[in-house]
Amino acid sequence: MTDTIPAATIPGVLRAAAETFADRVAYVEDDQTLTFSDLLSRVRRTAAGYRDLGVSPGDRVVVWAPNSIDWVVAALAVSYAGGALVPANSRYTGHEVADLVDRTSARLLVLADGFLGRSQREEVSAASSLPSLIDTVDVHELPDAEPGDIDEVASAVRPDDVADILFTSGTTGQPKGAMSAHRQTVGVARAWGELGGVHAGDRYLVVNPFFHAFGYKVGIITGLVTGATLYPLATFDVEQVAALVESEQITVLPGAPAIFSSILAAGVHTRHDLSSIRLAVTGAAVIPVVLIERMRAAAPDGLAIEQVVTAFGMTEAVVVTMCRGDESAETVATSCGRAVPGMETRIDVPDGAPEGTAGELLVRGENVMLGYLDDPAATAEAIDADGWLHTGDVGTIDADGNLRITDRLKDMYISGGFNVYPAEVEQVLARLEGVYDVAVVGVPDDRLGEVGRAYVVGSVTEDAVLECARERLANYKVPRQVEIIEALPRNLAGKVLKNELRPTSEES
Repeated sequence: MTDTIPAATIPGVLRAAAETFADRVAYVEDDQTLTFSDLLSRVRRTAAGYRDLGVSPGDRVVVWAPNSIDWVVAALAVSYAGGALVPANSRYTGHEVADLVDRTSARLLVLADGFLGRSQREEVSAASSLPSLIDTVDVHELPDAEPGDIDEVASAVRPDDVADILFTSGTTGQPKGAMSAHRQTVGVARAWGELGGVHAGDRYLVVNPFFHAFGYKVGIITGLVTGATLYPLATFDVEQVAALVESEQITVLPGAPAIFSSILAAGVHTRHDLSSIRLAVTGAAVIPVVLIERMRAAAPDGLAIEQVVTAFGMTEAVVVTMCRGDESAETVATSCGRAVPGMETRIDVPDGAPEGTAGELLVRGENVMLGYLDDPAATAEAIDADGWLHTGDVGTIDADGNLRITDRLKDMYISGGFNVYPAEVEQVLARLEGVYDVAVVGVPDDRLGEVGRAYVVGSVTEDAVLECARERLANYKVPRQVEIIEALPRNLAGKVLKNELRPTSEES
């Protein structure tokens, strides 16, 4: 098992990392490097600068910027000053960020003015008066002050204090703010690092956005507890990723399934040496089995990654299940692994249902959020009286405890009286040669109620897609409509935005 830092708060982990790893490189970005000692020094001075601006323990600070070393310093300084971090999606509009500021009563907004050629400062100023804010600062011009007694403020942070408020992706409604305590954010990062065998010699490319739990908790905080060197990437570019892996000998590359399917579809693995990658971790509600097989397969057909691990998580619980390094290729390819330490899983099915019956996944344990910010009704709806979080995902759990997600409850549709789970159809179509990406949704039909519509990215014809489906699926599961498109709409976490694919009432 990998040795990790034992502290239970983010400031405690940061100070322990600076002491343990000292002059080891913590971050590399372009030609800039930062040791663990340097990181602590910068965080202390920025936290003191926050305090001079008027930020007090318990205050919320919104960070709205792409991945960078400056983002890391800005975020860790919030915790060091005793505040709660509120990461904002770097692609949000000023109106969306203003809403987060207002809903969290944030005292400070840290932004990257000019990112993607936009004026974020002007956007947010035009969107709202933001009465709670005392200041807005640029992430590349963070406040700098003598630390003074800022270490005492950091030492006063308790494991049960709220560390961060991460807002859900909002793909089915208004985003909700999931609150986590320091012990939870640190604990899940430690568990993920230990199960993945991440260590101080690893070079970890962080493609996942820092505003997402996969980038922030499994990225930044895991780097602190393990001593791994992190390489933050502001935007995903498949050629840049491949070139960085080759030049920096990257060993750890987690990411959404779309990251790896993009690498394979672009063929960059045939032009760059990616053999340094020893650990790849991917996760989503549903992961194409064929993708896992290709990640493990030898080049040029695959990426030849030694250890490919699948996991399941969500904003409200971060990491729930994860495969272990010693599990079979079949287990990794067909499941999301077993519950991580401190977590329980079960499938909600009627009493007496046959073993293996699919139902809603319920999870309980140390990683489950404290609740939704200022929304006790939504919290009570999500977490029942026994502490079980209702995920909205449909799945099964085998005799060994391995979870298999079959779909989202909201994505299921009924065709001619039969339940159809789009993920099952997507898994079949993903194996068709020439299909790079696929998503299936239910659309209204006068005779059957609903039928499937497949959106396919690739060099295939509609007829070939339908023929493949008819050969391998029951008739009621076969999509009645196929559209060949250039790309599926996804959020920055890689999740397909199926609401954008479903027809509006006017279209249907």
